[in-house]
Amino acid sequence: MEIQQPEWLLQIEGILETLNEGVMISDDCQKILFVNSHLEKMLGIPAEEIVGHESSRFYSPEEYKVILAQIAVGEQAGQNRFEFVVPQKDGSRLPVIISSRRLEDPDGREFAIVTFTDISEQKRAEARLRDAYAKLEERQREIDEDLVLAARVQQSLAPPSLVWGGMRVETHFHPVGSIGGDFGLVSPLGEDHLDMLVCDVSGHGIGSALVANRIYSETMAHLRNRMPLGEMLGQLNRFVMQNIGSSAFYFTVAAARLDRGGRRMVFAGAGHPPAMVVRPGQEPRLLESRSMVLGALPDAVAMEAALEVDLEPGDRVVLYTDGIIEVFDSRGEMLGVPGMQKFVRETSLLPFSEMKQGILDRVAAWSEGPATDDVSLVLLEVQ
Repeated sequence: MEIQQPEWLLQIEGILETLNEGVMISDDCQKILFVNSHLEKMLGIPAEEIVGHESSRFYSPEEYKVILAQIAVGEQAGQNRFEFVVPQKDGSRLPVIISSRRLEDPDGREFAIVTFTDISEQKRAEARLRDAYAKLEERQREIDEDLVLAARVQQSLAPPSLVWGGMRVETHFHPVGSIGGDFGLVSPLGEDHLDMLVCDVSGHGIGSALVANRIYSETMAHLRNRMPLGEMLGQLNRFVMQNIGSSAFYFTVAAARLDRGGRRMVFAGAGHPPAMVVRPGQEPRLLESRSMVLGALPDAVAMEAALEVDLEPGDRVVLYTDGIIEVFDSRGEMLGVPGMQKFVRETSLLPFSEMKQGILDRVAAWSEGPATDDVSLVLLEVQ
């Protein structure tokens, strides 16, 4: 269909043909006066089938309602920019950004200059991203379900509070995430002796938890075989170096073995914060580790790795991981072993059943912000 074009349009037609965007010019009656060759390619429709027609011819009624609403916005503001589609010859729709600006020629007639920017590749990329995101969400749901199960398994390994012979034991385990690299262990071996242990695997999360659970299994096997504590540390060190062998992991241990009467305790530590033995109201005695951290060096365990400690009725033994002492107050000062000694001394005056919570409450009051490390705590009282 031939149509009379304004003189100003004839003057800029050559420029419009050089643009990499589709261009359409229409009059105030929505009649199309001009389309450039780029828009022809986008639509797959030759210009002679477009020029002279109203745009409503190419859209569905529902789509044209959207166009009319956007035209109204453009008439009010003088310009508009929105995301929509243009129809193609095969009936499909091409996603575009439509920008329009209204102008008035010297004779007072109004026209709209509309540009169309193809965003189909962007939309395909967005679709791929949505698909990838949906897959990631599904994978995350699977991981979350696995973590819930793993947390239940790990919590099931947490040592129970118990009474054994002339001793009472209280325990606490809290991972900084859903699962952690700490574990505690309280294992009576018949009527013979009672083993207590806390272990701290470096790092947090799934990897540390898997390593911790594997060390737990090995430790339990050695304890059931009545292996001396110093020898057990050496076996655990060799096991991790030979079977896990990663410089990313190391672990520390504090272990205690008490006889039935609770008068004699053997202690062995490897790179771990000192255990404490306290008599109510007195300064706690520190039991330092004689061996280095495990899992990194073949000779980490000392020749005389264990030491013997005599206990009396009323004595309390405290084993803990560094998550309980490596906390900071509002001034940036770390609680450390001296702070823990103070808390242990203060709470040793409480009934034994209240001592564990007393320590935890004092640590929580000291620290600024949320916990950043797993916490294990094992307390024993000789009666």
